[in-house]
Amino acid sequence: MASTMTLFRARLLREDSRQQLGHSVQVVYVIGRGVAGKAEHLELSRDIAQKFNNDFGDSIRSHGFDDGLFFPQPEPLITGPATRVMSLRDGTKKMSKSDSSDNSRINLTDDADTIAQKIRKAKTDPEPLPSEEKGLETRPEADNLVGIYAALAGRSKSDVLREFGGGQFSSFKNALVELCVTKLSPVASEMKRLVADLSLDKVMLQDVVQKKF
Repeated sequence: MASTMTLFRARLLREDSRQQLGHSVQVVYVIGRGVAGKAEHLELSRDIAQKFNNDFGDSIRSHGFDDGLFFPQPEPLITGPATRVMSLRDGTKKMSKSDSSDNSRINLTDDADTIAQKIRKAKTDPEPLPSEEKGLETRPEADNLVGIYAALAGRSKSDVLREFGGGQFSSFKNALVELCVTKLSPVASEMKRLVADLSLDKVMLQDVVQKKF
């Protein structure tokens, strides 16, 4: 299963790059967990574009591309209140699947009970939530949870704080649990369905074999 999922992931990376380069995309919206880090599909597109332009620069220019750039290198556009989602156990560290503590992150395969448990156990501080966004600057855990809520709800951090500012984390976490479960549980259900679907493995492996041989 691990090798199959690796093949599936590799196919997704190649498909993303094909679409970006084929349509001469110059800006790519980068969303999701850890977007401030390296976005693999975008990096692959940039690497391919750079190598192609370098290797065939003379031919490209002879065909009217004076700058020698047949493929533009797509740039990331990172927006939103949670462009960098941090660990649930340490608000100064990026949320990562490599963290030894499973409670530090929300996995796409987590069910509703697991998501709720992780949010309720998330590290906080003893102070109430601030009423203004400036009050989050020295409170990384609070900033992280407010950012997650804002991103999932499609609201700004300031808007979230207008609703929950001055209140205790216990009340805010209950609201965050409800929101996370609503937004993420369907994703987990679909992930589990795909992983359990043995026919998907067969189709993917057959496709790889046909292309290879």
